[in-house]
Amino acid sequence: MRTYTIPAAVIAGALALGLTACGSDKADGANGTLVVGATPTPAGEVLTYVQQNLAKKAGLDLRIKEFTDYVLPNTALQQGELDANLYQHTPYLKDFNRSKGTTLTAVTQVYLPPLGFYSKKTDDVTALREGATVALPNDATNEARALELLASQGVIELKKGAGVNATPKDVVKNPKHLTFKELEAAQLPRSLDDVDVAAVNNNFALDAGLSPKKDAILLESAKDNPYNNVLAVKKGNEDDPRVKKLAKLLTSPEVKKFIEDKYKGSVLPVTGA
Repeated sequence: MRTYTIPAAVIAGALALGLTACGSDKADGANGTLVVGATPTPAGEVLTYVQQNLAKKAGLDLRIKEFTDYVLPNTALQQGELDANLYQHTPYLKDFNRSKGTTLTAVTQVYLPPLGFYSKKTDDVTALREGATVALPNDATNEARALELLASQGVIELKKGAGVNATPKDVVKNPKHLTFKELEAAQLPRSLDDVDVAAVNNNFALDAGLSPKKDAILLESAKDNPYNNVLAVKKGNEDDPRVKKLAKLLTSPEVKKFIEDKYKGSVLPVTGA
């Protein structure tokens, strides 16, 4: 997906566009076609690679529909207009189910658009000065990601069980007396001149000319990461043979290599993480 990481707040009402030729908007299970919704980058690109290089050999007729927002792919999946979608991580999916009354579930993890910490003043988050200012995304999902990443390095300690809902109020140990500054995610790259370190979402880092692989002083790993993006279906369709075929292809060595070669560390494959 273009945004790589799913924010807590999304813009509804964007139009859905088909990537491939049309026909009905309904999922076409009768003739074996699997209709999968996706945002353009990286989900649409990964699915297009599968469609053009792997699907036919696996006996899978794959149709891709592109969406430009984060709400419609899930509502279309719930309503049966899609058989599956690829663009979101599990915390977002679960929150969507709670807030919208949908019954969607993850089938398999595919890739991670990693959140990272960037700085013009240090190259090591563990070497932050006393009282340093740390800029964080002000949306719930990504703020928690950033705090968990800091905690993974022992820079802070979070209240037990805070997890994906963590906020600065859940910091129980802050030995360097860090100050947390919450900003709109899009503003974070521009804050680097004014703060000691900033947690920047993948898409905003790329838009600002930052390379997650080269420029981040601390970067998420895809290994056991709850924010890995997932292939999702409506509950009850997990065992659809077409879905199982796609899940297997999306976690194949071929797709892993495609992601590594194309995105060069800006998107991380889950396979082999």
